[in-house]
Amino acid sequence: MAKTIKKIGILTGGGDCPGLNAVIRAAVKSAILQHNWEVMGIEDGFEGLLMQGKVRPLLYDMVKDILDRGGTMLGSSNRANPFAYKFKIDGRIITEDRSAQLLENLNNYAIDALIIIGGDGTLSIAEKLHRMGIPVVGVPKTIDNDLAATDVTFGFDTAVNTATQAIDKIRTTGESHHRVMVVEVMGRYAGWIALQSGIASGADLILIPEIPFKLDTVYQVIRERASHGRRHSIIVVSEGAKPEGGEMVIKKIVEESHDAIRLGGIGKMLADKISDELGIESRETVLGHIQRGGSPSAFDRILSTRMGAGAVRVLAEGKFGSMVCLKTPTIASVPLEDAITHLKLVTPDLDSVRAAREIGVSFGD
Repeated sequence: MAKTIKKIGILTGGGDCPGLNAVIRAAVKSAILQHNWEVMGIEDGFEGLLMQGKVRPLLYDMVKDILDRGGTMLGSSNRANPFAYKFKIDGRIITEDRSAQLLENLNNYAIDALIIIGGDGTLSIAEKLHRMGIPVVGVPKTIDNDLAATDVTFGFDTAVNTATQAIDKIRTTGESHHRVMVVEVMGRYAGWIALQSGIASGADLILIPEIPFKLDTVYQVIRERASHGRRHSIIVVSEGAKPEGGEMVIKKIVEESHDAIRLGGIGKMLADKISDELGIESRETVLGHIQRGGSPSAFDRILSTRMGAGAVRVLAEGKFGSMVCLKTPTIASVPLEDAITHLKLVTPDLDSVRAAREIGVSFGD
């Protein structure tokens, strides 16, 4: 017999992302209107279930004006894994399993089920909580679009639009000063943002983690453009891209974070090498967190609303341990375990890659 639900909790984990507030809004409204459930907002990701004073009621009127807001009204964190909680004592990193404390706090708040909104790290934790017997439903969130089992994640469309608009502006400077403009975008190990924004902005080279590039090929593309009178070039590079036989550029390691590796710096490396090799003025621009902020696009507002309402629907159906997903045109659900087993990466034979190659875009290979 399915567990009777009277009160649910909602939390957002990992990096922020356009559309989080829209998911929260839809889940709260659907839970109250369709099931008369009480809804509790858990602040700052899983940290809210490990600290006192970070769980509060979410009432209908509290979410009525947040559809178009970026960020998350609940706050977020990627440093509060309850199964491997890290903190410093005398300069040393200590790791503790605090999952029992989380379970105790859930019982104290009388929360019957959780909606957990996050990327692969957050949803991996959700899957472990499910195995502990906690009724959980996940909602896939990442601008990187690298979560398997869903056609697309909310936040991705907004990030691509933001990157495309920025590259459009950067192009005019490149044209005016006859420069090579290297634009570094987010994505970690997946090249979706670079691929889509590169195509949308008419980039000359798109460099992604899934297709290692050759520096000699990059140089040759720029030389050929110059020989045809094209005195500027646009290169869109994913932060996880790497040269053939080389490694990704790591900006720093944050040991106490669940997401310890910080990628970044490939854009500067490329711009410096192009300037040194070709004697052409080159500039790098790192779009960084601007891609994660701002008002969500219309597509992301709609997808987030559908996923928030869908998460409540899946909870009501007793399909615990699931993640809602877009299987065009339907919001469906899959086991969390299936959703987190591997990343969704760009494949070299993808139709978008093929189309880009056919119109003369180089991937540096």
